[in-house]
Amino acid sequence: MANVTDVAFRSLIAKYGKPDVIWTEFVSADGLSSPQGQKALLIDLKYSKKERPIVAQLFGANPEKMRQAAELCASLGFDGIDINMGCPDRTIEKQGAGAAMMKNPKLAVEIIRAAREGAPKLPVSVKTRIGYNPNKIYFLDEGWIKTLLKEDLAVLTVHLRNRKEMSDVPAHWDLMKRILEIRDEIAPETLIIGNGDVVDVTDGRKKIKETGCDGVMLGRAIFGNPWLFRSAHTSKSTRKTLLSFRSARPSRPAQGFSPYVPSLQERLRVMIEHTKLFEKMFTGIKSFAVMKKHFKAYCSGFDGAKELRIKLMETASAIEASKIVKDFIKTIDK
Repeated sequence: MANVTDVAFRSLIAKYGKPDVIWTEFVSADGLSSPQGQKALLIDLKYSKKERPIVAQLFGANPEKMRQAAELCASLGFDGIDINMGCPDRTIEKQGAGAAMMKNPKLAVEIIRAAREGAPKLPVSVKTRIGYNPNKIYFLDEGWIKTLLKEDLAVLTVHLRNRKEMSDVPAHWDLMKRILEIRDEIAPETLIIGNGDVVDVTDGRKKIKETGCDGVMLGRAIFGNPWLFRSAHTSKSTRKTLLSFRSARPSRPAQGFSPYVPSLQERLRVMIEHTKLFEKMFTGIKSFAVMKKHFKAYCSGFDGAKELRIKLMETASAIEASKIVKDFIKTIDK
């Protein structure tokens, strides 16, 4: 979720529909280990108190640099350290990180232990996939998941596709029960979070009930929808961080969840709020073009959305975007 779940967007999520736990966009441990790289990347680890509990997600293939990065994250006050061992981006893989870790379990173990050494008081978790090669989709009994679970992780998040599948096929939620069996055999206190094709909170709760996993992670579903975790029936929900209570499974809320659906005017208003916040936080640091992927997400599924998107794609500032949206809202308020 690089250049998506930055502090500007996470702040809106925390304001309009806060989930149980928030993860940062992933950050290079190698980059954080040098003074120059750290200066450039610290903005990606910026967060507000209202986002807590918040987990710093790192990637890297150098144990010593991972140790240093974890130590830095601990000093910044994060509530946990997560190591990405599933990202299929070729640039990341060329560094030996992300999904490439699945081909080097020995190094993966060293990376986990290095993170724990750097942040001994913080829970350490891993996000990965079910495998690398499509021919080994049922590789679970062959060692990768077992290798990770033997490291006493606080949480293991499994994207239920292999690396070669990217997101081109349905997630293999049928494998979750076997993953849980392996967990129960090796590390019964480790929480298992499922990831892949979860469209909303209701769908997530359904998958939890059907598979028995401890939680779900939503990624793409949050695009253009900071209200994703907000119920129409309550502005505040009772939350228990998954990372803090390893000895007991999270409670299953008995009440139903009715998602909050904002009006079109509110959606566009919050989009502009997001744009102004992004500009305030990142001017001179990140290109305004980053906001345009958010414009595409916010502006969809309503009459005139395409035309509005086209105009917003030509903007270069929050002022320009705000004017276009105000003019558009006037046409739908008539």
